[in-house]
Amino acid sequence: MDEKTEIAGRDATLVERVMQAIRQRIAARTLGPGARLPSIRSFAATMQVSKSTIVEAYDRLAADGTIQSRRGSGFYVAGHMPPLSLAEIGPRLDHAIDPLWVSRLSLDADDGMPKPGCGWLPASWMPEVGVRRALRTLARADDALLTDYATPLGLKPLRQLLARRMAEHGIEAAPDQIMITESGTQAIDLLCRSLVGPGDAVIVDDPCYFNFHALLRAHRVKIVSVPYTPHGPDLERFAEALAEHRPRLYITNSALHNPTGAVLSPVIAHRLLKLAEQHDLTIVEDDIFADFEHEPAPRLAAFDGLERVIHMGSFSKSLSASVRCGFIAARRDWIDGLVDLRIATSFGGGRLSSELVLLMLKDGTYRKHMDHLRARLAHCMGETSVKLKALGIMPWIEPRGGMFLWCKLPEGIDAGKVAQAGLRENIVFAPGNVFSQTHSADNYMRFNVAQCADPRILHVLETTLNGREHALER
Repeated sequence: MDEKTEIAGRDATLVERVMQAIRQRIAARTLGPGARLPSIRSFAATMQVSKSTIVEAYDRLAADGTIQSRRGSGFYVAGHMPPLSLAEIGPRLDHAIDPLWVSRLSLDADDGMPKPGCGWLPASWMPEVGVRRALRTLARADDALLTDYATPLGLKPLRQLLARRMAEHGIEAAPDQIMITESGTQAIDLLCRSLVGPGDAVIVDDPCYFNFHALLRAHRVKIVSVPYTPHGPDLERFAEALAEHRPRLYITNSALHNPTGAVLSPVIAHRLLKLAEQHDLTIVEDDIFADFEHEPAPRLAAFDGLERVIHMGSFSKSLSASVRCGFIAARRDWIDGLVDLRIATSFGGGRLSSELVLLMLKDGTYRKHMDHLRARLAHCMGETSVKLKALGIMPWIEPRGGMFLWCKLPEGIDAGKVAQAGLRENIVFAPGNVFSQTHSADNYMRFNVAQCADPRILHVLETTLNGREHALER
């Protein structure tokens, strides 16, 4: 390649980077229809490129109708407000490491497609008999239960039962401090709507549950990640993030952290809460995997007394993904505002789902199911760990429960490329950078031990790690 061709190629890449930066701002609503774009001089300084690169990028965007040029005035965003595109807001990623695409593929996959990267249990592991029995019971209920809206806070007997269950973890929450939601995802969405606005900073763990990234992007906040250790967030880096970004919110798992399986230590929990108090930080504690624990881990909400910690969970992972039922526990004054917001955005809740969950919790079906499930997962955890270690895939820690193994691949192996090799064999893996806001986990993978029984999974891993697939080594 001659020097002129090389320079032309580099300039083209810079122009595309500038164009993508503008498109991301438009997609994130930072620039709306009619908004004036930064001047060529100022944007060249911001992007650290030449003014000619900005001129070329603006000309191309004007040519495809994204922006308009007004003589003597500058460039402006054209047209109507486009639909919100989470893919445009975030960085452009290969399909194999795009979290939204991995989720779509996992949800679309048929029963015969192995999904070691998905975040739920196989359908055959769920209490199908108990769900059918509860549905038959509900079919004989009065008309209002089958057809009417739930009350604003949700089914009172279920809230009373949830209050007793939380007390077992040291969390004191009265029934009127609990609001039933459609799911854990809806709970986080409502909390984001209530507590943060566009441009606010929110801290997440690195790595963390990848849908946290997607939800926060939808709310157009600034995502700040802090490295996660086997005992909780790195407190030194956490304090630095608080001082630099002044975040409004921190979203985390205290027990059976997703994806690592780590458990928050009491020492880290106390120090974390002190930092939160000093910086007026609100913490959302996602406890969706509570019932997968063999022994209860510390809860931030228990230490804090629901002053600045909001506790939430759901039954999607443990009982049924089709029965959409979650909850939020918080201060009474916060719950009141969340109820209004919930009515404004979804009006009434799903009463039928709440009644079904209540039935299964009360008749012992759920307790027996979870006892069996924990034992089954423990067996699969040990079995999968041994098989992965034999391939040189090493667990980051040995989890105390749950379904996830966070593993480091052999040196020099890129998890994204392993995931690509899996897709060619119709296998869905979850490479580490799906969970990392900083894309610093390219040598890691999350394995769902309940979804690893298919021998094709180990075969593909062994084949790729042995170098029989192309372009795996960096």
